[in-house]
Amino acid sequence: MDSKTVIGRFAPTPSGFMHAGNLLCAMLSYLSAKSKGGKFIIRIEDVDLLRCPRSAALDIIDTLKAFGITSDEPIVWQSERTAAYQAAAQKLAAQTEIYPCYCTRAELHSPQITRLPDGGILYPKTCKNLSESDRVERKKRVNPSLRISVPDEVITFTDGICGEQRQNLDKACGDFILRRSDGVYAYQLAVVVDDGESGVTEVVRGADLLYDTPRQIYLQRLLGLPTPQYYHIPLVCDADGRKLSKSEGDSAQRLLKTHTPQQIIGELAFAANVLDEPRPIDIEKLIPLYDARKVPKERIVFNSEFGIRN
Repeated sequence: MDSKTVIGRFAPTPSGFMHAGNLLCAMLSYLSAKSKGGKFIIRIEDVDLLRCPRSAALDIIDTLKAFGITSDEPIVWQSERTAAYQAAAQKLAAQTEIYPCYCTRAELHSPQITRLPDGGILYPKTCKNLSESDRVERKKRVNPSLRISVPDEVITFTDGICGEQRQNLDKACGDFILRRSDGVYAYQLAVVVDDGESGVTEVVRGADLLYDTPRQIYLQRLLGLPTPQYYHIPLVCDADGRKLSKSEGDSAQRLLKTHTPQQIIGELAFAANVLDEPRPIDIEKLIPLYDARKVPKERIVFNSEFGIRN
């Protein structure tokens, strides 16, 4: 493969049906890669099989296909890649401190623990300096997760939509989980390993993941993997400002019952400033029109009457 080939990806978590915000992300990921003459791949982030049944993943793939969005490579399934994540964790352990964490869910949700903008916590390093005897005792009661120690270091990167970003890992993120207590490898590690092995050069995804990016850049550096160009698009909300959610029934499949794929694509393309007016259109015709610099930096409002406006 040409080293200059652009490779973009869309990596949904199949914990429910796609909503308009997911679809917009898939569209812009596809258009971004294709507008540069690159490849587009689909990865199913089903590492947590209890939350992500295969049937839900197949529904997502079928929905994307209805909109003309298909993968140029065989679809990657995270649930089949545990060995790759384990190997990466072992490589990390040889370079920096990885330690077991015995904190319970109740302890981690204590009011005294600082909450992060992405919904996580600033881990107070409770288990980092436990003695070996303490670890043996705690392991009798709790199956540990694995955390990676982070440096007191500022990670910087330039997002293609949100601009310059800076985050001190130790102060704003803290030691984060690589493997959960149930043995499932965490999102931060899996996404880095998968992007690296797939040769992904750019990542278009929702702004709710912007805060995660410095952690992923840190792992990329330790694993000797290149950092993709990131583009974090604004979230899609309803008329009341509520973020669209799979759990609230904001399904793209529901939209397909009353609108054609071309109508939906046209509305979303207008919202993202790819089109100057909302009109039915095939996604392939949008490829030469796409420009990430025109994508709105504020949230996009999705009206239940099918009006999408910035």
